[in-house]
Amino acid sequence: MQSTFTLRRLDTNDAARYRQLRLESLRDSPTAYGSSWEEESPQPLEWFARRLEQGWTLGGWQGERLCGIATVVAHELVKMRHKGVIVGVYVHPDARGRGLGQALIRGLIAHATGRFDNLLLSAEAANTAACRLYRKLGFVEYGREPRAMKIGGRFYDEVLMALQLPAATPDAGQPAPPSAGQPTPNA
Repeated sequence: MQSTFTLRRLDTNDAARYRQLRLESLRDSPTAYGSSWEEESPQPLEWFARRLEQGWTLGGWQGERLCGIATVVAHELVKMRHKGVIVGVYVHPDARGRGLGQALIRGLIAHATGRFDNLLLSAEAANTAACRLYRKLGFVEYGREPRAMKIGGRFYDEVLMALQLPAATPDAGQPAPPSAGQPTPNA
């Protein structure tokens, strides 16, 4: 069953709703995230607002209710800026099965196209619904990290996935490659 959701980038004005849904996701799906409810719940609202400024978070709304979130972040290192990483994907249980997760990831892919050459993500190996969705959208598994997380004495594996995007436009902030015949400094 399809429902109508509105998608838009979250900004600092959405910090309270983002905080509420983010903490819910950490509490209800602890194996889906490297972060934990215990680490993030004491953080002030300003901390969540900064997260919204640092990444590109897409929210899925049904009316005034925030039902889903997904973020893409860029690497800070110059040599890694061609890669975006999708993190913090969550759809509230009563909004699942209606296409919101797919719409959020498609929205991140659209935003990333032309900005990044690759999109990376990971999913807890037993989360077959998430892995199936990512494969459907073109992500390919390139590895598996055994024992990636340890929660309550139990280990969880992560599936590592990537989507190759059309070549990004050159980053004005990156240094130009050396011209032919010029010495290349050692890295």
